[in-house]
Amino acid sequence: MKKLALFAGLLLAVPMLAQNPPAQNPPAQNPPAQSPPAQNPPADQPKLEQPKLEEPETAPAANTPAPAPTKKDNPAAIKPVKKSGEAEGKVIEEIVARVNNEIITRSELDKAKSSAAEDAQQSCAGKCTPEQLQVAQEDAQKYALRDLIDQSLLSQRGKDMDINVEADVIKQLDQIRQQNKLKDLDDLEKAVTASGVNWDDFKNNIKNRLLTQEVIRREVGSHITITHEEATKYYEEHKKDFIKPEQVALSAIEIKTEGKKESEIPELKAKAQKLHDRVNEGEDFGELAKRFSDGATAQQGGYLGVYKRGELSKELEDIVFKLNKNQMTDVIETKQGFLVLKVLEHYDEGQQPFDKAENEIMDHLYNEKMEPALREYLKTLREQSYVVIKPGYQEMAGGGNSEIQEVNATPEVTKEKKGHKKYLLFGKSTQPKS
Repeated sequence: MKKLALFAGLLLAVPMLAQNPPAQNPPAQNPPAQSPPAQNPPADQPKLEQPKLEEPETAPAANTPAPAPTKKDNPAAIKPVKKSGEAEGKVIEEIVARVNNEIITRSELDKAKSSAAEDAQQSCAGKCTPEQLQVAQEDAQKYALRDLIDQSLLSQRGKDMDINVEADVIKQLDQIRQQNKLKDLDDLEKAVTASGVNWDDFKNNIKNRLLTQEVIRREVGSHITITHEEATKYYEEHKKDFIKPEQVALSAIEIKTEGKKESEIPELKAKAQKLHDRVNEGEDFGELAKRFSDGATAQQGGYLGVYKRGELSKELEDIVFKLNKNQMTDVIETKQGFLVLKVLEHYDEGQQPFDKAENEIMDHLYNEKMEPALREYLKTLREQSYVVIKPGYQEMAGGGNSEIQEVNATPEVTKEKKGHKKYLLFGKSTQPKS
């Protein structure tokens, strides 16, 4: 079966600095990141202690507990070691890092580096010379292991905080199903498996990504504040950047009818109307979109983007460009289903006043503060965690807080796993002295 194009991005580790918490209301160009009220950090911070590691019963994928280290671990043991009578062709997975009870393997690192190179190539498309593309790909791959470690730390923190994203995982799986025009989740599972991807790994990648996004929002984003004075100062210094054509920023609640029986259509239309009425009664459009919309942008509160005249169908353009900020359409019937659109902002042509540009400015300033704040938070998580890096990988990992001691001993291999995959242990770690 043909590989599904949408799977690739979900299956590879995503650099955490590139992912901002979901915005509630969009600016003129990008979805805005609101400045949530500050909250005290949770008391259950991870403790610095060596974890008790248990051997997995099946070959672990990313973010799976690693086998327990033994006294005979050898950091130089890279060659496969076979037991007496063991068949040829067995796969040995090289462990390159441990993050508390989880491991990162060489194959996962290779996937992350490949994904980083592909992202750089897409970003450079038509704009870079071959030399510039090579530099961009090398830079993107340089800290691939650091990004995998960050992802693991954030995912574990989410679990420590008892953040539950199971409902969001199901919703995202269903959105992927709809985008690929598959009948149900069983068909999606078959398609994922046919593309050479393990179904459980596929779901776990989605779950971990949602966990990390929520951790970032709670632990970092909620502590970032931007004052009115900062925003007005930026506006005065960058006025020329806010000369715009007429545009509307839109958010949507979509109820899909594709693949549904004719008898189900009235019920789906009633569902769309009920959501429309709930917004009129005072409920938040973005929150309802997250919970009930079938659209691909549901997790972003239904945010679609900013549109100039001529970029929408004539039918929709005639409706939305008549609306003012925060006004909403009636339920619109389309070939795909039922649609409710909300105008988050309506920009008149010409120099935008500060109140129209404010969301965009807040988003820009928020992102400026997010990157250093997130990096500092991740540094703290590392200091409070048990992170061990295999010799030769420290630079790519951004450093570790534990040392690997080399020992002259025969390497040991864990017991044989299902699928004939084994894991090489690479050394004995020591905690830094307190």
